[in-house]
Amino acid sequence: MIRSPKITSGLMAAVLAVCGVAASTGALANEAVTVQLKWVPQAQFAGYYMAAAKGFYKDAGLDVTIKPGGPDIAPTQVLAGKQADIVVDWMPSAMASREAGVPLVNVAQVFDKSGLMLTCKKKSGVKTSKDFKGKTLGVWYGGNEYPFLNWMNKLGLKTDSDIKILKQGFNVDPLLQDQAACISTMIYNEYWQVVDAGVKEKDLVTFFYEKEGVSTLEDGLYVLEPNLKDPAFVARMGKFLKATLKGWDAAVKDPEGAAKAVVAADTSGSSSLKVQKRQMENVAKLISNAGTKKIGYLEPAAFDRTIKVLLTGGSDPVIKKDPGKAAYTHAVWEAAQK
Repeated sequence: MIRSPKITSGLMAAVLAVCGVAASTGALANEAVTVQLKWVPQAQFAGYYMAAAKGFYKDAGLDVTIKPGGPDIAPTQVLAGKQADIVVDWMPSAMASREAGVPLVNVAQVFDKSGLMLTCKKKSGVKTSKDFKGKTLGVWYGGNEYPFLNWMNKLGLKTDSDIKILKQGFNVDPLLQDQAACISTMIYNEYWQVVDAGVKEKDLVTFFYEKEGVSTLEDGLYVLEPNLKDPAFVARMGKFLKATLKGWDAAVKDPEGAAKAVVAADTSGSSSLKVQKRQMENVAKLISNAGTKKIGYLEPAAFDRTIKVLLTGGSDPVIKKDPGKAAYTHAVWEAAQK
């Protein structure tokens, strides 16, 4: 028979000290995840901020860093530079980057509808898309121009002669100052900036890319393809996605709570609760699967539709080759369901 050693008070103290260190280390051992957003803090990303505010990431054993974007930040470049594990980006820019050599793969698609639109003043003479010819149209670049260029090709309008493109900054000044007949807007953001500036909705004409049949998938989550070969990475991203989707469900159900989470995360202090709540209410319209088990699932048909749009850009298509199924995976989404 082997006798257990006598536990003295000194030994007990040492054991407790070690246990205390272990417990403390365990508390700090949450798996780190860095997500790069496409733009500055706003309700467009409410699901991530809500997941953080509600403690969903912490409950999943994750230490998540949410990096805001901006006009000089390209999510794909951040990912390629290994400064983030996962990024939020639009599929046009993501697929263009993939074809250029950055092996991006879509692992989840939160927004299944497009919020992109052209907003025009009626007094400019634009009533239908046939009236674009001869007009100045504001367009965002940096990857956001691809759906527009495809649309113009579909309309048979040459961008170097039939219309004039104004490379629009991320504001609505060109429309307010009558520098352009139409400008790029998002239904949850810039459109309302125009209205808030004093232009009445009855004096505006809007063209939704979704309704024009040239919409592409926006705000998907992308990772680098080589990382998906690591089961531990897939499992970690699965935890992140599960908590994130829970955050999106909560944001859709509680627009005001989501707005508060966004405002709290905006260190610039420029966000207001009223504006962010309205934005969240419009963002919710782009997430058809909120509250269901299908939220975040990339429908293959939607992927194929977007790729078709990107391939048919006339003389200047967004991509020249169909990336096929290698450009997306459901592995992370499936891991999130476990």
